[in-house]
Amino acid sequence: MKRSLLILMMAVVGCVETAGGGPRPQRRQVAITFDDLPVISTLQDDTSWEEITRKLLTTLKTNSIPVVGFINETKLYANDKLDPARVALLNEWLDAGLELGNHTFSHHSLNSTPLSDFESDVIRGEEVTRGLMSKRQKRLRYFRHPFLHTGRSIETRQQFESFLHSRGYSVAPVTVDNSDWIFARAYDNARDTNDPAAMQQVADAYVPYMEAKFAYFENQSVKLFGRQIRQVLLVHANSINADHFKDIIAMLKRRGYTFITLKDALSDKAYASPDTYTGTGGISWLDRWAISRKVPANFFKGEPRTPAFVMQLAGVTSE
Repeated sequence: MKRSLLILMMAVVGCVETAGGGPRPQRRQVAITFDDLPVISTLQDDTSWEEITRKLLTTLKTNSIPVVGFINETKLYANDKLDPARVALLNEWLDAGLELGNHTFSHHSLNSTPLSDFESDVIRGEEVTRGLMSKRQKRLRYFRHPFLHTGRSIETRQQFESFLHSRGYSVAPVTVDNSDWIFARAYDNARDTNDPAAMQQVADAYVPYMEAKFAYFENQSVKLFGRQIRQVLLVHANSINADHFKDIIAMLKRRGYTFITLKDALSDKAYASPDTYTGTGGISWLDRWAISRKVPANFFKGEPRTPAFVMQLAGVTSE
């Protein structure tokens, strides 16, 4: 990765000064969530999925991170049959003391799917998971919208959230949104073409990018609420996180973060803020709250973007 990119991204890293003048990280809190369980990868064999899961869970357990993992149950099937090896991966998450949530069966968008069909997909997306959790005296309590698409009208959103409430779910919002999925695709493509140098280049860009994202949303939090709110991070169960999420954790610790449950994060009063957003994009709840307040357009300036070389290697043209 070019040195200039590193310098640019690291320039946004925030800290406060101690009485003696040395840098001291601020005290911050974040809940970590993973989407698209069991695994999202260009690799489709059970052995690779087990390795990705094992690496991720080792990192999370080693660092005592309380996580909610959101499942697309379609991924539990191979050749139209439930794959016991993939179901076993969910048990590994539960064995690690982590929580599971519903991300729908098929990962369709509420913006483009009829509400009745979308609700049916939510129900289908809990068939296996609800049973696994009930065996452990646990219940499904969180739902994450695919693509963070929450509906194109207030009426649709209200009807859907009433449906969720009737099934015992709360919405799992996201404040630190990012494009880890683009880095993951670039990382997978480099691996699949046997290019370890490109894999390393993508990995070297990943942590500075994520740190820049955190710095940006920390600043947005202060501009909206005058303080650091309890953040919620969305990332995915993929190879780059299996290999490098330990580096993300180290970065967050350096920034003064402690890791909290999603329940604790949502107890922050910020999450009760009005949200009237009905746009097409899946965006951070900080952006939604800002739009609902009708803030000036320059509020949104400066959000870090995925480096061009990562976009190119991933084969995507927009975030």
